[in-house]
Amino acid sequence: MSRPVVGIIGNSYLINDEYPTHAGGTMNSDAVANVSGCLPLLVPADPRFVSVKELLEVCDGFLLTGGRPNVHPEEYGEAETEAHGDFDRARDAITLPLVRACVERGQPFLGICRGFQEVNVALGGTLYPEIRELPGRMNHRMPPDGSLEEKFALRHVVTLSEDGVFHRLFGSREVMTNTLHGQGIKTPGQGIVVDGHAPDGTPEAIYVKDAPGFTLSVQWHPEWDAANDPVSRPLFTAFGEAVRDWAEGRQARFLQKTA
Repeated sequence: MSRPVVGIIGNSYLINDEYPTHAGGTMNSDAVANVSGCLPLLVPADPRFVSVKELLEVCDGFLLTGGRPNVHPEEYGEAETEAHGDFDRARDAITLPLVRACVERGQPFLGICRGFQEVNVALGGTLYPEIRELPGRMNHRMPPDGSLEEKFALRHVVTLSEDGVFHRLFGSREVMTNTLHGQGIKTPGQGIVVDGHAPDGTPEAIYVKDAPGFTLSVQWHPEWDAANDPVSRPLFTAFGEAVRDWAEGRQARFLQKTA
């Protein structure tokens, strides 16, 4: 039996500062193929090449990946500032309507880092441009030096809502995660439930209340060591089950309903 297809949202890069590419981290494909049990398909997130309608037909689910560019603040009604960093308007043009369509259809997606923020913005939420500049907040950005193991190392606890969706999935109210982001949720979008927080109050785990499909999204990077990490593995396993349910026309077994 062929594996269901997960569209992995790619990011735009310049190789040697001159050759334009679309790329995705190998660890994303590894997690989708070997933990979720699905076929990873890299998506060039640019409306010049693909449409949301085509993606919904070709793919059974979507992995909304992290990436250096941020969602443009115009998408949530704010003016661009230097603190907002770099942007990828082509990706905005694909992912934001894609999220809204998936929520409506019940088609599963898993949001990671920028993808987590895209889900919030797609449903009308807003973002802080730089978390570390807020009073009482920690620096959530990737360490500038060290090996990949050091950069993706577990750095803080995420506390989950009692008997919430993530608590039930992980079997614990506290989990350890990495942290490699600069921005974060300011106001949640319509239907967005913040189900987990960092010690400084930063939202770390969300889902869309009463959505007909899988909508779990996290601010950290669970694709790192996903096959072995006790938090990443159940997340990607549940995502894969939801994608298979969609591909086989079954009602989703994993629904984001409040307790």
